[in-house]
Amino acid sequence: MTDCRHCGLPVPEDGPAAPDFCCVGCQGAHALIQGTGLSQYYQRRCLDPETRALKPEEVEGADFSAHVRMEPAADGRGEEAVLHLMVEGLHCAACVWLIESLLKRQPGVTQARLNMTTRRLTLRFRPHACTGPDGGANAILEPVLKVGYRLVPYDPALLDQATQREEKALLRAMAVAGFASGNVMLFSVSIWVGGEMDMATRTLFHWISALIAIPAIIYAIRPFARSAVTALRAGRGNMDVPITLAVLLAAGMSLWETANQGQHAYFDAAVMLLFFLLVGRYLDLRARGKARSAAEHLLALGAGSVAVARDDGTVEHLPPARVETGATILVATGERIGVDGTVAEGRSDLDTSLLTGETLPEAVEPGSPVFAGTVNLTAPLRITAGSVGEGTLLAEIVRMMEVAEQGRARYVALADRVAKAYVPVVHLMALATFLGWVFLMDAPWQRALLIAAAVLIVTCPCALALAVPVVQVVATGRLLRRGILVKSPTALERLTTIDHMVFDKTGTLTEGRPELVREGAPWTEEDLAAAAALAANSHHPLARALVRAAGGARNAASQVQEHPGQGLSRLSPGGEERLGGRAFCEVTEDAQPVEGPGRPRGPEIWFTRPGQAPLRFAFADSPRSDAREVVAALKARGLTVELLSGDRAETVADVARLVGIDHWAAGQSPGDKVARLNALAREGKRVVMVGDGLNDAPALAAALVSLSPSSAVDVTQTAADVIFQGTRLAPVLEAMEVARGADGLVRMNFGLSFAYNLVTIPLAVAGLVTPLIAAVAMSGSSVVVILNALRLARTHDRR
Repeated sequence: MTDCRHCGLPVPEDGPAAPDFCCVGCQGAHALIQGTGLSQYYQRRCLDPETRALKPEEVEGADFSAHVRMEPAADGRGEEAVLHLMVEGLHCAACVWLIESLLKRQPGVTQARLNMTTRRLTLRFRPHACTGPDGGANAILEPVLKVGYRLVPYDPALLDQATQREEKALLRAMAVAGFASGNVMLFSVSIWVGGEMDMATRTLFHWISALIAIPAIIYAIRPFARSAVTALRAGRGNMDVPITLAVLLAAGMSLWETANQGQHAYFDAAVMLLFFLLVGRYLDLRARGKARSAAEHLLALGAGSVAVARDDGTVEHLPPARVETGATILVATGERIGVDGTVAEGRSDLDTSLLTGETLPEAVEPGSPVFAGTVNLTAPLRITAGSVGEGTLLAEIVRMMEVAEQGRARYVALADRVAKAYVPVVHLMALATFLGWVFLMDAPWQRALLIAAAVLIVTCPCALALAVPVVQVVATGRLLRRGILVKSPTALERLTTIDHMVFDKTGTLTEGRPELVREGAPWTEEDLAAAAALAANSHHPLARALVRAAGGARNAASQVQEHPGQGLSRLSPGGEERLGGRAFCEVTEDAQPVEGPGRPRGPEIWFTRPGQAPLRFAFADSPRSDAREVVAALKARGLTVELLSGDRAETVADVARLVGIDHWAAGQSPGDKVARLNALAREGKRVVMVGDGLNDAPALAAALVSLSPSSAVDVTQTAADVIFQGTRLAPVLEAMEVARGADGLVRMNFGLSFAYNLVTIPLAVAGLVTPLIAAVAMSGSSVVVILNALRLARTHDRR
């Protein structure tokens, strides 16, 4: 039997980390210690039984393997395991950095992302590369559990409950501190105005103040102290450590002075300091609630129950995640749909604004797809469940929203670096301030201690940590309400730099829905009905458009044969009828096309019958209603606009003329589009591509930033950075407007944060800021940053 390479204990022959390590904890610790950064911390925290946050049985008892599900890997190579958890005990950006750093060091982990707003941890890993009998989930998460964080399976209902618990705890602590500060102040005023009060009376008042203040401080400091103790036991620091230290120093010094009958007792300042810190924390929590992630609001929509109809006629109410695929769901009028599926019975109108941003209801009938989060408006429906829980479109949108909100743009990276260096710097600064006042300024140690406490509080970088995330949350939430989904975390940042926009034609500048041109047409309604009878047997887009124009497939012809890529034919009593292309219908070249006025030339279908002249049905794919207005607005902003299409030259030219684009190219293959975008990039252009997210994937990937119109079904399949829904092109302008506004607010928030520190830190070191003023300033800076970001949500939305 060999000894463990890490701790020296014997290695079990059947151990999960044999033959080199006695356990996966030692194996992970050894790998971590060989690296840099967290080595000493992890060695002390996770392996020392005296400082371990959780007992071994608590860590080993946590089993997350049942919550792992398999998904296609992000790099397209096979599958990877995905686990969604909620982290309890999360307080600041430093916590996010620490947890992500621990997880990314584990073997097999491909992604570890933690959303600070929703506290949702998304872990992706390759099971075959991990250790442990469960395929790696528990072994990977073990370091996070050992440092003191609690992980639970992700449940959206827990989010609001946790926030409410925290608010109530803060309110109770604030009430106690406020009551105590008011009463202590009565005795402090007596001492201040009492003139030459004898030492015995003053000491008595100090002891009465201590009897009121000390119990209040012990109770009210708990929201800060719990977080600080957990951090210190784990060998790390957070923003609550200096706050707790400052309050305890002020109270401890006052108690020492009282016991020694001294004059420097500041119980009033200590308890009032704590009161204002609690007020600031509560206001900060409420302000965060107003800027709460759009993803969290979406999650709340799926937290209710759904009515499942059983085969025996009974109805059972279940959480959406527990509904089985294929189950029959009853949806009452006014109820929100909880699963993805298809309509089995009933006709109704749905409010789909959550997914599409469109305010007009959408009609559904048997066979129509429906999605979780939409609202049934007019009549009851029976739905056959398709995707449930994490497999719904709503859940996928939530995951993409969280990635966008928690993205690591350059400003986020800067804030992370500052938060990482915060703990050692602030404590060294406070210590240097104390020593400087004592030894260089010959100040009493009591006054020097209060000045050091003020430095500890005023340097808290809460405002800096919030500067970027809160803007990202507000920006992506505003866009989502307009039917615009940001998939890439850096998309908005890149949108602020573009100077050249390239559009695709079909389905982007145009509606992507061919319409029959009736103006000046040489056919009658009877001819249209006869052609539609054949077209009803095909799924071709033009055939469907022809049937739609005829009022639906009411009299579909029988014995129709479809010729792939050519058209339809059938033998009638008078001979063969054909519907399809010019060549298939054997129409001569001298047959003249007939175009509707004001419409671009588009595709055509010919209809031939024995003994009658061939008839041409022309179609037009009309530009989006606001395409010309949007192009004009882009030009007014200084962007150059270009159109690249694979369609015929005359059709592309007509669309370009109608929407006001001067530069266009027709007959462009996907490779041609990529080559053109690369050429523009070599010229120094910063290009945004707007195109079909499915057909133009290479071009979208080649652009600096990409946008794509898409239906709800295609949201997860597109390659674009930003997806917009609906029939208008205005979301392109909306995304640009929000991106520029967000960039300006991020810069402003950074400026406010740095200005706050540049002003307050020197004043605190110079002894001009009391701990009480420092508490007000620190809390106020965080609230100002959040309220500044909320201005983006109140900005007028473009319609």
